[in-house]
Amino acid sequence: MPTKSVVVGSAVGLHARPAAIIAEAAEALDATVTINGVDASSSLMIMTLGAGNGDTVEVESDDQSALDAIAKLVEQDLDA
Repeated sequence: MPTKSVVVGSAVGLHARPAAIIAEAAEALDATVTINGVDASSSLMIMTLGAGNGDTVEVESDDQSALDAIAKLVEQDLDA
């Protein structure tokens, strides 16, 4: 499956609000997307990663457009 290394852009890392936004977007996609091996459609699973601002994570999906969409969200400051 295609993967992409991205740097977490949210000032608070992948905490509650950013994780919820990413999970909602992943749930709407017709593809399976993971972040560091956990289901990107689950905000709780994303938060368990403990990824902070500036950390690098691996986004993976069998659908390139889904991969790009979630990777772009991870890179943004979603808590602004």
